[in-house]
Amino acid sequence: MTAVTVALLSLLFITSGTIENHKDSGFLITQDPLANQSSLASQGSTAFQSSTLTQEPIATQMSPMMMTPETPLFQNFTGYHIGVGRADCTGQVGDIRLMGYSKSGQNARGLLTRLYSRAFIMAEPDGSNRMAFVSIDIGMVSQRLRLEVLNRLHSKYGSLYRRDNVILSGTHTHSGPAGYFQYTVFIIASEGFSNCTFEYMVTGIMQSIEMAHTSMKPGKIFFNKGNVDGAHINRSPYSYLQNPQSERARYSSDTDKEMVVLKMEDLNGDEMGVISWFAIHPVSMNNSNHLVNSDNMGYASYLFEQEKNKGHLPGQGPFVAAFASSNLGDVSPNILGPRCINTGESCNNANSTCPIGGSTTCMAMGPGQDMLESTQIIGQILYQAAKAKTCKPALGYSFAAGTIDGVGSLNFTQGMTVSVPFWDTLRDQLLGKPSEEIKECHKPKPILIHTGELSTPHPWHPDIVDVQIITLGSFAIAAVPGELTTMSGRRFREAVKAEFETYGMKNVTVVISGLCNVYTHYIATYEEYQVQRYEAASTIYGPHTLSAYIQLFRVLAKAIATDTVANLSTGPEPPFFKQLINSIIPNIADRAPIGKTFGDILQPVNPTYRVGEVAEVVFVGANPKNSAENRTHQTFLTVEKYEATLTSWQIVHNDASWETRFYWHKGLLGLSNATIQWHIPDTAQPGIYRIRYFGHNRKQDFLKPAVILPFESTSSIFEVVAT
Repeated sequence: MTAVTVALLSLLFITSGTIENHKDSGFLITQDPLANQSSLASQGSTAFQSSTLTQEPIATQMSPMMMTPETPLFQNFTGYHIGVGRADCTGQVGDIRLMGYSKSGQNARGLLTRLYSRAFIMAEPDGSNRMAFVSIDIGMVSQRLRLEVLNRLHSKYGSLYRRDNVILSGTHTHSGPAGYFQYTVFIIASEGFSNCTFEYMVTGIMQSIEMAHTSMKPGKIFFNKGNVDGAHINRSPYSYLQNPQSERARYSSDTDKEMVVLKMEDLNGDEMGVISWFAIHPVSMNNSNHLVNSDNMGYASYLFEQEKNKGHLPGQGPFVAAFASSNLGDVSPNILGPRCINTGESCNNANSTCPIGGSTTCMAMGPGQDMLESTQIIGQILYQAAKAKTCKPALGYSFAAGTIDGVGSLNFTQGMTVSVPFWDTLRDQLLGKPSEEIKECHKPKPILIHTGELSTPHPWHPDIVDVQIITLGSFAIAAVPGELTTMSGRRFREAVKAEFETYGMKNVTVVISGLCNVYTHYIATYEEYQVQRYEAASTIYGPHTLSAYIQLFRVLAKAIATDTVANLSTGPEPPFFKQLINSIIPNIADRAPIGKTFGDILQPVNPTYRVGEVAEVVFVGANPKNSAENRTHQTFLTVEKYEATLTSWQIVHNDASWETRFYWHKGLLGLSNATIQWHIPDTAQPGIYRIRYFGHNRKQDFLKPAVILPFESTSSIFEVVAT
């Protein structure tokens, strides 16, 4: 058995064939659509040591987090070369839809934190067998994004990094820019394709992989497990209760509380990075937010990296910490549960509706006073825990209802199993009628949009889907292209682990890495599918989707365990479409008010602030989307302190710092303002400070191509004094 083994299958979703069983046993009989592209690792060594990294349990009820120690599972694999890298992949922070809630009007209007791509490469000493895992602060990985990254990797490295040994995983923040998809349903949700954001993301992902590649050195890999309490709830408990009672009785909770942490060190014992997998939706920032940010998972990364990279600004320093997605499908960080925002009463019912306002007033609440504080609280819990240790696709009616984390705006509710004539008629007029075949296949889901039968201007959903397992000794990373619910994830892990054991690989730890390589919405159990809450309505390949995935991953597990990966056949390549629908938000020239120029101060800072107050300055601004095209400046802002001993200004914060806010206020006919805030932390040293603004304006002269020009500006100085 080799130390690093990779295996990949391409699943072609079809509707023909016979389904022999209706439950998620893992056996789905259809025509043979399976294919793969694979590579087999060569000789390597594996060694095991036992230790523990778990904290003692925290017994007090005051703490929202508890790390439960288990049997020591801390493992040490020797003989690896390891590299880590991190790069900015933020994209546009203005004039683009935020991806996740599908809420009309939720466009980006500024920046709370930068988004990063974090890459980890692990290889055997001779370099012949390796894997790259990349966690990206975006809503999900699109197929187009992955294909372009793979194309560029091939151009730069040949066959070193391939479709089978590279995993791209989205953290699933709902506060990142959209516009980087090629399938029509996502292009509609994004209000068009943004080549600017797409290129920015691809470049950032590539840079992170290149940094990891060039930084590779001998090291060790460790992993550990522990339970995390107080961080999440099941947002669809009614669906969860549809699973067999005998199965539910095996678990103490309706969410997966286990966190798995993979840690990398060099041979000197210096920490290089960590990857943490935990099932939680990054939706502490709700659908009223307009600032691009990485949400609770990104805040956990921010805290971990700031601790390890002391003396560096956010986004800088050698240590890289990724908090990656897992089976988060029905899991919410809004732990106070759903409440009617107009009355305060609970709306934790089968349809998530309120007596007044229906589903539109039912919203889950986080533990903080507002969504920013909730993001910090949940991110802190995750950081502390990691620090210690087949049908053609279609969307159902309840897809449009949204969830308790972000409700829809129309008269849809969760749990709809009967269609509404009005919406059926409107769909038929606009898109045509769904076939009887697809309606029958998706029962009891009433079809709202039959995406699998729509192909204009391009297919609306993918039908070629890659699934992947990469093993590092007895640690297996299963790359799943969707959002598994809690019980789906449990069945999935058990099935894959059992397949490994059947063929001689004992005690394998299987971790689910969600939202990888292509996005296929949700994966609910067969039983959950029957009640058609949001997660089930968004299980686009029908009630047997989980069975199909389990079957495919069993094939991969068997091939790895029996050393027969090379015998798996090559399958279809996913398509790469051209001439996508461009963004419906036009590019227009920026203008400054008469008598003003870009960067002029409209509202100055105060001369003095105390620790805990907010320093604020308003500038004549320009559209921040320009900065995604012309990257002369790498930040929109800096907060700088004057150091008298050095007679120079030193940067203490940039736009990746949690303490700063960059707001863009769009006016008419190219006019706009930029507001920069510094929430002065308790750790701020008294002294003289200033705030700087960096932007780009689009200039359009008559009959000439547009040009994007950089500018910068500086506030007046101000003093920070102790409280």
